[in-house]
Amino acid sequence: MAAIGSPPLTVVGLGLDEGCLSDPQIRELAAGGLAQLPVDDARVLVLIPDGTRSMPMPRLFEILEHELGPRVRDLDFLVALGTHQPMSDAQLSRLIGQPVAEGKCGKHRIFNHHWDRPDTFAGLGEISSEEIAELTGGLLREAVPVKLNRLILAYDRILICGPVFPHEVAGFSGGAKYFFPGIGGAELINLTHWLGALLTSYDIIGARETLVRRVIHRAAELIPIPHFLLAPVVMQDGLAGLFCGPTLETWAEAAALSSRRHIVWLDRPVDRVLSIVPQMYDDLWTGAKGMYKTEPIVADGGEVILYAPHIREVSYVHGRLIREIGYHCRDYFLAQWDRFRGYPGGILAHSTHLKGKGSYAPSSGTETTRIRVTLATGIPEDVCRAINLGYRDPSTVDPEAFAKQGWFVVPHAGEMLYRVRA
Repeated sequence: MAAIGSPPLTVVGLGLDEGCLSDPQIRELAAGGLAQLPVDDARVLVLIPDGTRSMPMPRLFEILEHELGPRVRDLDFLVALGTHQPMSDAQLSRLIGQPVAEGKCGKHRIFNHHWDRPDTFAGLGEISSEEIAELTGGLLREAVPVKLNRLILAYDRILICGPVFPHEVAGFSGGAKYFFPGIGGAELINLTHWLGALLTSYDIIGARETLVRRVIHRAAELIPIPHFLLAPVVMQDGLAGLFCGPTLETWAEAAALSSRRHIVWLDRPVDRVLSIVPQMYDDLWTGAKGMYKTEPIVADGGEVILYAPHIREVSYVHGRLIREIGYHCRDYFLAQWDRFRGYPGGILAHSTHLKGKGSYAPSSGTETTRIRVTLATGIPEDVCRAINLGYRDPSTVDPEAFAKQGWFVVPHAGEMLYRVRA
């Protein structure tokens, strides 16, 4: 990655186990990390998150402009949407803290990734079925093409600028996950998400070493453009850490800190959780994180209520397919695989992650789940029942009263992971 004769890149960063970095520390760390990157006179594409991730993007956008702008030939940005819907100019303006008009902010271009447009992808190669079997411990055995947004081929360097949190599919988010699924093709997205479902979110969320991450890192080896990472570890009141350098090594440092700062440990399970989903999640597809992050603390037979009166859609992008299959545990799909094998793995995975662990008896057609999941949202009761989820009128939910009644109330749910000590 580095120019011939230049010193090897290192991870520049600092993580705090308590408190948050000061603004001067953030600027100093970012400047130090970015200064070592071999980007002089290069065309640089920065991958950034959309609005469903907590991150001081306006501050980091300003720092990137200041530190890289004078050194590079081009500095453009691509929103790593995965399969989320594209962002409007108004949404992009709020995201980066500067006016965006017709996809431009000053001399910078701001692109949306379009996962559903095959002509926007470039093929980078293939991972064979034999290697997939080895990487996944035999859980899957199918060849998968590796595709990325072809925009990357117009640039000399790629900088990922995104946070790291516990994640239901990969164990932790961030790093090379901004390639897959961030700007990746549907084939690898579906394979990795279904792999995560086979392993179950309950078991792998908050784990740094996962089979899914192994597949993602293997696919990243096929990327022909040198890439680097600027990874903040974001808390509600600031940054617990900031790391910059080679993608994989930098992600490992950020994930280690995230594992210390983003996991809340309880001494014993709880029976009832009220998960208050913030406004940044505007459909159930994204708001389901309020379930993923609290499922591990719920006792068998318990209940999670997702409280989000502002959510009125199951999914703006994938709603039709989700309504077809509903929400079910993993074993429900596996026992009827001939019926469901034609559905995208990402859709099936979302379904199982939200429903949680369970079992299915083919002889009786009975599905038994470990816990109950109830929606107190703007999604109507008939829709909730049709997709196999519980319903509660959100007007009957008073978080303060629920807390007094013994419910475990989680404010701003979706980023902090809750677990029970062994």
